[in-house]
Amino acid sequence: MARYTRPSCRLCRREKIKLFLKGTKCETDKCPVSRRTYPPGQHGQVRKKVSDYGLQLREKQRVKRIYGVLEKQFKHYFKIAEHAKGVTGLTLLQLLERRLDNIVFRMNLATSRPQARQLVQHGFVYIINKRVDIPSYTVKLGDEVSVKVKEPVMKRLAETQEILKGRAVPKWIELDAKNLKAKVAALPTKEDVGFPIQEQLIVELYSK
Repeated sequence: MARYTRPSCRLCRREKIKLFLKGTKCETDKCPVSRRTYPPGQHGQVRKKVSDYGLQLREKQRVKRIYGVLEKQFKHYFKIAEHAKGVTGLTLLQLLERRLDNIVFRMNLATSRPQARQLVQHGFVYIINKRVDIPSYTVKLGDEVSVKVKEPVMKRLAETQEILKGRAVPKWIELDAKNLKAKVAALPTKEDVGFPIQEQLIVELYSK
């Protein structure tokens, strides 16, 4: 499976915003985005006028990087959203939010989406008591997601829950933190993403 393997801090600096790709490490003063608020590379500090296409491209790249999705898969999500009923941009965000790795992240069992993806790939995650090890699996409305691990991993998950106890759980997820279970009770909204996303720019980009 293709995945991004280069330094993740470069992605945040390119988008000029903390994407929290390293979880709680991004909250420290050592975060490169806090120290260098300009894009990476030798031309990073050069001010350029951004075109409409440039704005649309940056918005798409930002959303891709938040969810850890590469271009081919992201375009596939857009095609599904485009042919579905409702607003294309909102449907696209809902599909991304309902990825299995994202839901594990929203359950506060991982400090970042890459860490949540690892939990899924290692076979610790179940949907309606059926093991699913595909991070991109789209969880349906009403599905129950549970995490089943042995003692060593359970201890680490408990430590993670303690670290993230102040992080809010979206309203569309009914969480049973004690039993490591969650139910998709509703469809996510734009506000649930947690980032200032202009999804209409992505729609305009792919509609050209």
